[in-house]
Amino acid sequence: MPVPVEARFWILRALGLWRRGWASLRSRGPAATWRRLALQFRRAPASARALYLPPAAPFAPFTLPTAETPRASIVIPVYGAFAHTLACLRVIAAHPPLAPFEVIVVDDASPDDSLERLRAIGGLRVHARPANGGFIAACNDGAALARGEYLVFLNNDTVPQPGWLDALLATFGTVADAGLVGARLVYPDGRLQEAGGVVFADGSGWNYGRFDDPNGCRYGYLRDADYLSGAAVAIPRALFQRLGGFDTRYAPAYYEDTDLAFAVRAAGLRTLYQPAATVVHDEGTSSGTDTASGPKAAQLRNQKVFAEKWRDALQRQLPAGTEPTPALLHRSQQQVLLIDALTPQPDRDSGSLRLVELMRLLIEEGAHVVFLPAGGKPDGGYTRALQALGVECWHAPEAARLPAWLREHGPRFHAAMVSRHYIARECFPLLRRHAPQARLLFDTVDLHYLRERRAAELTGDAAALRAADRTRALELALINEADASLVVSAMERALLAQDAPGARVEILSNLHQPAPPGPGFASRRDLLFVGGFRHPPNADGVQWFVEAVFPRLRATRPDIAFHCIGGDVPEAIARLGSAAGVHVHGHVPDLQPWLDGCRISVAPLRFGAGVKGKVNQAMAHGLPVVATGCAVEGMHLREGDDVLVADEAEAFARELLRLYDDEALWLRLAANGRANVARHFSADAARAVVRSLFLD
Repeated sequence: MPVPVEARFWILRALGLWRRGWASLRSRGPAATWRRLALQFRRAPASARALYLPPAAPFAPFTLPTAETPRASIVIPVYGAFAHTLACLRVIAAHPPLAPFEVIVVDDASPDDSLERLRAIGGLRVHARPANGGFIAACNDGAALARGEYLVFLNNDTVPQPGWLDALLATFGTVADAGLVGARLVYPDGRLQEAGGVVFADGSGWNYGRFDDPNGCRYGYLRDADYLSGAAVAIPRALFQRLGGFDTRYAPAYYEDTDLAFAVRAAGLRTLYQPAATVVHDEGTSSGTDTASGPKAAQLRNQKVFAEKWRDALQRQLPAGTEPTPALLHRSQQQVLLIDALTPQPDRDSGSLRLVELMRLLIEEGAHVVFLPAGGKPDGGYTRALQALGVECWHAPEAARLPAWLREHGPRFHAAMVSRHYIARECFPLLRRHAPQARLLFDTVDLHYLRERRAAELTGDAAALRAADRTRALELALINEADASLVVSAMERALLAQDAPGARVEILSNLHQPAPPGPGFASRRDLLFVGGFRHPPNADGVQWFVEAVFPRLRATRPDIAFHCIGGDVPEAIARLGSAAGVHVHGHVPDLQPWLDGCRISVAPLRFGAGVKGKVNQAMAHGLPVVATGCAVEGMHLREGDDVLVADEAEAFARELLRLYDDEALWLRLAANGRANVARHFSADAARAVVRSLFLD
């Protein structure tokens, strides 16, 4: 049955194909046409349903909630097409940014009644040009009128998605040398239009990811880009002025945004693609898509102008016709692969925090970090947090099978680190096969066999002791196979010098960002424990503390409470919350109020291995610690000056009481604990080891 012309139009329009021309499809014959349509339907991402696209409605005056002292000035050049401009402005009004902003619309002598209607919109600054000068002239005029710290150039045929502007602006706060930041552009049907641009050696360009799924792993992380489309881009106003604005040699339009990106980099700053800012762009509304005639014809002429201006810089670009891949996009960096069981959750366990801080340090050192969870699944906000750092995160369904993924990506890595023995056992053979050039690193996280053996000895469990011996054999085999292995303490390295002589073992301990010391002694009260309960030593330690230590403390000071924080609370720990003064809070996403409000942190662990993040974290925030000897093992701490230590219940309670009421002792431990973290557990302390393991 033939499809009516009207139906063909709406199908094509929905798929974003109408502007590419029905005639070109029709010339290939009906069968080819509908195969193409079917393919586009299959490729259309499910995310299209989540886009905010305002319904069409008759024009009526409204008001934008703009500010007199804006942080950002949104400059929108307009030449007719008022329906598009109206949709763009309505979305900004319906979902205003958190940052104070203003909107400057530059009417470039529109041939319709755009100017009259724009002047009826409240909160809008309208500048009318007397004659049409094109995109560059309109944008430069708008920039000259701006009052904000940042200029944001936005096409009128866009629909900015909620949060877009705040994501762009936040990039300047998190990346010190950010100079130009561009949004992820998608078509109205949900397909990706551009995840940053690639410029080839002849000056031609390519929209990276065009027509792909915008949620693909390749496009989800903060990344340097060769250029960023002027359809939605932000730049400090002072920098734009210093660079002379958009270069008028490209007037009326095309290549001015590419030229700006090259100028920003020539000034020593970065041009960044920010996927957290999504903008729908109906590409070609203003100027069409035909490069043979009309305004778009300037694109070919301006390519020659651009290529001549940036001849030297273009010698470092990919050859024309190259298919850009993640490996090629990061060709100037050492690329490092990190594999762990799950996506790190730094607010839940210290191993995750250490891994995230290692990623941060590697990025700071100029490496490109790729993370792959062995379980294959993304983890929502935790994955997005890594992508916001610039980590390239892969997961199912794109990385559903590790052998196939490594076959494609393995050759690009300079180093590959696998955490935990039960993950490394599966990954090492694949990495040796598909990434033979990569330095193979085994991250023990902590020596599992040591922790398991200590737990078995504490309980006298013979079966658990045999299981610990099996873990020991597996871990030692991996340590001997790896090019280098990582432990978190000098004690563990000394143990491996006996158990795995000849293996290269390096210390990469916990990593902590410096933190302010927090409130003083008098404004604090109560005791704090932090630790996830998937880790058996934490459950054992809390139960021992509540049953054996805390009653002794409460007998003298019934006003002191104990706050237990950590996820995955088992029933046995939850029941402890019925005891007087004991509060079991479970997982708390923001620990800062507790780190600032409690007077002492406790680490009552009776077995375990490695360095304890709960001790480092408390000390980094100026919160003194009372701990068992096991809990502070290998941490370079001086008993009585940096920490108080006790292994028996009576002594533990006595040390808590002494510290709780001695302000001078409390202040000494708080200051010395912070100094210890800076000396042994900071990024600077780990930098030399990280360079030698991952980058040399």
